[in-house]
Amino acid sequence: MGNLFCIMGKSASGKDTLYRQILADRTLSLRRLVPYTTRPIRFGETEGVEYHFVDEQRLAELQKEGRVIELRAYHTMHGVWNYFTVNDAQIDLDTQNYLMITTLDAYGKIREYFGGSSVFPVYVETEDGIRLQRALDRERLQKEPKYKELCRRFLADAEDFSEEKLNAAGITKRFANDGLEDARRRITEYIRTVTERGI
Repeated sequence: MGNLFCIMGKSASGKDTLYRQILADRTLSLRRLVPYTTRPIRFGETEGVEYHFVDEQRLAELQKEGRVIELRAYHTMHGVWNYFTVNDAQIDLDTQNYLMITTLDAYGKIREYFGGSSVFPVYVETEDGIRLQRALDRERLQKEPKYKELCRRFLADAEDFSEEKLNAAGITKRFANDGLEDARRRITEYIRTVTERGI
């Protein structure tokens, strides 16, 4: 029986970098589970790596086919951006282990869809000041920086990942990202324990 590990955390917490590093560890035998979005692709992103970038028409088709597991719509400064997970050819939990990046709300829906015995949270924490500086540095690299959207996301994180919501989702284990190498090591050990010992 396979497992699905969901990396979560506030924006600029380092989850994307940790995701790439952990996925690259061949000893873990993890497969990428790529979510979908209708937002525009950003500079430095690649189709099929961070997301499958689709339009509203394709989203509607997937919904009609009953393949959308969870869907989140964000009203941004640039219109509505949808993020969602699709039960597509990527997923075979009978035989494979997967790693994906998602939100707390999406984690709950994915866990409900596949069952709690095969879906595990990996919650990454980073101090707010460090996150804000990282987010600013990253946004400056964009051809057209969207600082208002950055601020909206940063403020929304406080609500989306409140202690009340973390507790309600059963998030009891947390991984502090005080340094990437140490955080990667601890998350890797956790994933290895789950997959090898079946806890």
